[in-house]
Amino acid sequence: MTGTAKKTNSQPESGKAQEATKLLRADHKLVNTLFDQYESSRSPEKKKALVEQICEELTIHAQIEEEVFYPKVQAELKDHELVPEAKVEHDTLKYLIAQLDAGEPGEEEFDAKVKVLSEYVKHHVREEQTEIFPKVQSSKLDLQELGAELAQRKEELKEQSANNRK
Repeated sequence: MTGTAKKTNSQPESGKAQEATKLLRADHKLVNTLFDQYESSRSPEKKKALVEQICEELTIHAQIEEEVFYPKVQAELKDHELVPEAKVEHDTLKYLIAQLDAGEPGEEEFDAKVKVLSEYVKHHVREEQTEIFPKVQSSKLDLQELGAELAQRKEELKEQSANNRK
C-alpha cells in the first residue's frame, strides 16, 4: 500500500472487494454484538431469535474460513499449527451450535451453553486476530482477492440459508 492510499473501516466502495481480514473482523464484531444483546435480553422470543442469528453467522463464518481462508493461509504460511488448531476449535463451535439448535431459551443449561459458546468464540477470535491475521497481512497473499472470494462464498451461503428457512 502506498503512502497516499487510504484504508477505511467502512464498507468497501461499490465494485471493490473488502480486504480478507477486515471482512473476517467485521464478522467477529457482529457476533460479539449479538452475544452482548443476548446477555442483556430478558425476552425468550428475542433470545431465541438472537441465538438463531448467532448460530447462522458462526456457521457461515466457519464455513468460509474452512473452505476459502484456511487452505490459502495454510499453503502460504506453510503452517502446521495455527490453522489445524483453528479447525479443531471450529469443530467445538459446531458441537455447541448443534446443542443450541436442539434447545430453547428457558431450558436448563441453555443460557450456560450460550455463555460457553460466547467465551469460546472470544478465545478463537483473539487467537485469529493476534496470531493468524498478522502473519497473513505480512504474507504475499492477495488479501483483496481473498476478500472477494470470502464475500462471494458468504453471499452464496446466506442465500442457501434463507432458502432453507422458506
